[in-house]
Formats: sequence, structure tokens, C-alpha cells
Amino acid sequence: MKKKEAEIFVFGAEQICASCVNLPSSKETYEWLEAALSRKYPNQPFKISYIDIYNPPQEESIQSFSQKVIEEDMFYPVVTIGDQVVGEGNPRLKTIYAEMEKYGYSAGE
Repeated sequence: MKKKEAEIFVFGAEQICASCVNLPSSKETYEWLEAALSRKYPNQPFKISYIDIYNPPQEESIQSFSQKVIEEDMFYPVVTIGDQVVGEGNPRLKTIYAEMEKYGYSAGE
């Protein structure tokens, strides 16, 4: 299977969402996820970006999704790969790994 470089976004905010009080912050989740994916898929490039939903970059699709997170009261961080939401609030590695494998990633290559 030809591998397409995965583009991962972690949408969140400095303030922890009200329903996620005992969970790590969005930024901590981003750092944890980046480390976990780098260990699972060494030498397999992917892009991962943290997006502050209250101060997103100028790209229209990112601004639009950031607004959706706010308006729909989604539990953040919200993790997306491509246009697929793969985690919300307390993302599960198993779900994220399954989506990465759809892009052709495989463990330990």
C-alpha cells in the first residue's frame, strides 16, 4: 500500500474543557501524541500541529473547524487525521493508530 503522509491536528485551548477537568491539557496531549506516534512509526514522516481554537491560523478550513469545536461544545482536545475526527476529550491511541494504518503506516518500520 502506498503511504500518504498523514496530517494530524490537535485542536484545543489553554483552558481545560469543563468536562475534561482531570485530563491532561490540550498542549500536553499534543506533545504526548507526537511522542507516541514517533515511537510507533519511526522513520515514517507525518505532520502534527497544535491549533488553539480561540486563535487559529488564517487557513479557512482550520478556522472553520475551530469554530465548529467551540459552537458544538466538542470535548477538546479534538484530534483529526485528514478530515476524520479520531479523538475527542481523551483520545485513544488504538483509534489513532487504526486511522494511521489506513494511510499505510505500520509499526516499527
